[in-house]
Amino acid sequence: MKDDPSRVATGANASPSAPPAESNSSLPGPSDASSVALSAGGALVLYDGVCPLCSRAVRFILPRDPKGVFRFASLESPLGRELLRSRDLPADADTMVLLESDRTSLRSDAVLRILARMRFPWRLFAAFIIVPRPIRDAIYRAIARRRYRLLGGPLTSCPVPPPRYRDRFLG
Repeated sequence: MKDDPSRVATGANASPSAPPAESNSSLPGPSDASSVALSAGGALVLYDGVCPLCSRAVRFILPRDPKGVFRFASLESPLGRELLRSRDLPADADTMVLLESDRTSLRSDAVLRILARMRFPWRLFAAFIIVPRPIRDAIYRAIARRRYRLLGGPLTSCPVPPPRYRDRFLG
């Protein structure tokens, strides 16, 4: 696989990583939770939990995903940190990450892949995938650099999701 900063090999092509620490709890661990999220065509969105833009993006996705394809975890959560480590992504990542069973997408690739799996008319925006990634990611980074000026400073805590969506949040 060509070295692509927006896509990281998983599964058989992934680099070996340390096994997760064993837990004495009978509750499912982070790896179990991510397996459930990625089974049956699901996807897991990792987002910056202190970023107001990312939190708004999650609130945008939820009602537009009636089949519940997407599950969510903040990058700062134990599950988020474990998944970043297992996919060889930097621990200090502060970008949208989409984990699917066969791929990991970052930045504009993640956003467009999410839009592609949403209901009409939002899936039409996925056509922007034809724009070269360096251009799309430059726009993504420009917005990300200004996110706190546009929407206020970092959140002091992750917003609590409405009760009907709480089962879609992991970690």
